Amino acid sequence: MVVLFRVLWGFVGSRYARFRQFASSPADTLDYVRSLISGSRKKYLGHNPLGGWMTLILLSLVFLVCASGWLYTTDYYWGVEWVETVHRILTNILLVCVGLHIAGVILTSLQERENLLMSMIHGKKRTILEEDIQ
Repeated sequence: MVVLFRVLWGFVGSRYARFRQFASSPADTLDYVRSLISGSRKKYLGHNPLGGWMTLILLSLVFLVCASGWLYTTDYYWGVEWVETVHRILTNILLVCVGLHIAGVILTSLQERENLLMSMIHGKKRTILEEDIQ
């Protein structure tokens, strides 16, 4: 249900919650990674390209973990080893991605001197200079 709400919110929600705002192209994402490596990281009022992709990955993984868990409870797939294996692997990948996401939020918060966790909760972020943002 939470995934469904977030998917709907990605189409009708506030400006920075919408998928079209943070679903960056692979080229833009690669440019952002290069800017991170070079130390000239671009700043974003909404999701940066890596954060946007991670949001899409997390939503997909939560859906797949739920679907595989539900599948395992059906009469047809109860006790089927490959379903359990897929569910376990997806769960482990999800946990790794959650850890990476948390690490990214903490690192970016420290680099930008911005409490991104609170921004994620209330949807507001300190305004930065227009020439610094994407």
